[in-house]
Amino acid sequence: MLVKQLLTMKSDVSKPWIDSGTIVTILPETTLGEAARLLAEKRIGAVVVSRDGRRPDGILSERDIVRQLGKHGPEVLAQPVGGVMTTAVQTCTTGEDALTILERMTEGRFRHMPVVDGQGDMLGVISIGDAVSGRLKELAAEKEALTGMIMGA
Repeated sequence: MLVKQLLTMKSDVSKPWIDSGTIVTILPETTLGEAARLLAEKRIGAVVVSRDGRRPDGILSERDIVRQLGKHGPEVLAQPVGGVMTTAVQTCTTGEDALTILERMTEGRFRHMPVVDGQGDMLGVISIGDAVSGRLKELAAEKEALTGMIMGA
């Protein structure tokens, strides 16, 4: 399964709050408190930090916020995300294989990845859950095909 298919699968009737064409971004000046509210409101686990809304400058996850809270206490929520975000953002393209992306996420221990075009402009964001779901659908289709061959269908 390709990343392009993963993006298509995100627009699902059972998840009306998700639109695969919508990329939630914030500015580096946004406070951690504002970012936390946005994550809760949108029911997402990470947000792309971008000055122009087209290219990722960083990514901020729920984990990043929790780690900062644990280290510095609640006063950290007034700090800008620019000092906390992950700046070495891993991206992928629509033509990449979902299994490869899943392996990259697992090895790098991150859960969200912006999908970009050839110019580096964002097309969407996929999560490790999207990649796992896509892989499970692939395996189910393979099982069905093999069962059909064995049964002579």
